[in-house]
Amino acid sequence: MRVEVLSAVFQIREVDAASAPMLCVLLTRPDSATAWSLPGGDIADDETLSTSARRLLAERMDVRDVAHLEQLVVFSDPDRVPTTRTIASTYLGLVPTDAPSAPPGDAAWHGVDRLPDLTFDHAAIIAAARHRLAAKLSYTNIAFALAPARFPMSELSEIYCAALGYAVDTTNLLRILSRRSVIVATGTVGKTGRAGGRPPALYAFADNELRVTDEFATLRPPM
Repeated sequence: MRVEVLSAVFQIREVDAASAPMLCVLLTRPDSATAWSLPGGDIADDETLSTSARRLLAERMDVRDVAHLEQLVVFSDPDRVPTTRTIASTYLGLVPTDAPSAPPGDAAWHGVDRLPDLTFDHAAIIAAARHRLAAKLSYTNIAFALAPARFPMSELSEIYCAALGYAVDTTNLLRILSRRSVIVATGTVGKTGRAGGRPPALYAFADNELRVTDEFATLRPPM
């Protein structure tokens, strides 16, 4: 029996110029493989699971700016890997939009709604990670790990929209996050957009570590 660590690492990215930013997951496909898989591998004898997850992402994917990493669930179906009984400890990782993220040649970012063929139960792992992220956006400040250091509210609204899968009103989002002391005004302004107008005010997250902001809150899609 072997124990592996697999990480579903998300970043909000612009896949092409014609599309809005979308939630993407990092996948790898060695030359000999036909299906894509989540990055990971075996744990080292002297490492914790989370240490192994970070090491494997850094060494194999060159992803070193993981702003948040948390354990998801353990996948232990006896037949999840046909050859050897393999137990997977899975993780959710988040990378900010302004972090460098150019994976090696056998890896690529894929939109979660445009996934290629995946090996074993990796689609279920991605679904679990996506569900966890969407839930925590409601009652924690977890979006700090997806956003750049400073941002206009329109950009943060796009991040929430991409992660949740539905439109989020910018004014309402500002009201909610300000009331919960999640974001603060920086007193600076950003660049004017293509349409012109006043330069947008820039905001930042008050904390760079996960905290519960309203344990009973729920962000719901518009009716």
